[in-house]
Amino acid sequence: MSGAAPTDGPQRAGRHIAGRDDANITLRDVSKFYGDVLGVNRVDLVIEPGITSLVGPNGSGKSTLMNLLAGLLRPTRGEISILGASASRPQDLFRNFGYCTQYDSFPRGVTGWQFVFSYLLLHGLERGEAERLTAQVLERVGLIDAAHRRVAGYSKGMRQRIKLAQAIAHHPQVMVLDEPLNGLDPMVRAETIELFRELAREGQHVLISSHILHEVDLLSDRVILISNGYIVAEGEVPGMREEVAEAREQPMQVFVRCDRPQWLAGRAFELDHVTEVQLHDDGGGLHLRTRDADRFLRLVGELVAEGGVEVEAVGPADSDLQAVYRYLMVDEEEPS
Repeated sequence: MSGAAPTDGPQRAGRHIAGRDDANITLRDVSKFYGDVLGVNRVDLVIEPGITSLVGPNGSGKSTLMNLLAGLLRPTRGEISILGASASRPQDLFRNFGYCTQYDSFPRGVTGWQFVFSYLLLHGLERGEAERLTAQVLERVGLIDAAHRRVAGYSKGMRQRIKLAQAIAHHPQVMVLDEPLNGLDPMVRAETIELFRELAREGQHVLISSHILHEVDLLSDRVILISNGYIVAEGEVPGMREEVAEAREQPMQVFVRCDRPQWLAGRAFELDHVTEVQLHDDGGGLHLRTRDADRFLRLVGELVAEGGVEVEAVGPADSDLQAVYRYLMVDEEEPS
C-alpha cells in the first residue's frame, strides 16, 4: 500500500444516523498516512451503540483505525468524535473509553488484581471504589481465583481475559477490542461473546476486530469491511453481501429446492443474467449464479403461479459474512 498519498479513490458515505454526536462514534473524512504509505483514507462513518465488528485482510487498515479511535494516532486529516469527545483529548476521551489491544504488554511482576486495580486508580477512583470494581470485573471474566497470581504465569486465554477486564472495569460506554477472542477455549469464548452481548444490551458501543468470521457473523449487529485503507461496505451482513457483490460485479448464488430442478435449470439458462447452474446430487434442487437475483426470483414466482414447478425453498446461498469476505478478497487474490 505504498506510493503517493491518493486524494481520490473508492468512497462510501457513512450511515448518517439521525441523532447527536454525543451518542455515537463519528468519523468525518478521516485519513492517516505514514509518509507516503496509506493507513486509512477518507473514512466517513457514524457508529451506533451495539456490537460492531471490523473485518478485513491483513494490512487493510483495521489496527490503524482502532488506534485512531483510541487516540494513539492522530489523523492526517479529518475529525473523530467519541460520544462528543475528541480523540485528541485523552483526558475527556478515556472517562468513557476502554481499549483492549491484541498485544500483551504488562508491567513486570504485576498480578491480575494489581493490573486492573492500578489502572482504576489512574482513572481517579477512590481506593475503596477501585477495589470494588476490580473484584466485580474479575468475577465477570472468570479470573477471581487467579487474581493474585502474576500475569506472566497466565495462559494466553487468561491474558486475553485480564486485558479485557482492565478495559471494561470502569464501565466505559465505548469499548474497542482488538482480536479479543484470540487464545480463548470454546467455553470461555462462548462466555466472552455473551459478555459482549450483555454490554450491547446495556446500550454500550462494542467495536471488535476479529478474523473469526463465523463468530463475527453470529454476534455482530453490524459489520464494517475495510480493504486497502478504504471502507468498502458497512451495515448488516445480508445487505452488504449484495452491495459488495454488485461493486465487484460478481454473480450471486441462489439455491432452489423444487420438484422439477432439471426443467427449472433449462428455464434459468434462457436468462442472460444466469452464469452457472448446478443440480443438487439428490436431484431435489439446484444452485445457480446470477447477476440479477431479483429477476430470477420473479421468474420462479411466475413459474410457481403457472403451476410449472412446486418450490419447497428458495433463497441466497452465500449471504453470510464468509461470503461477503470472500467477495471483498477478490481483488486481493487476483495476480498483478
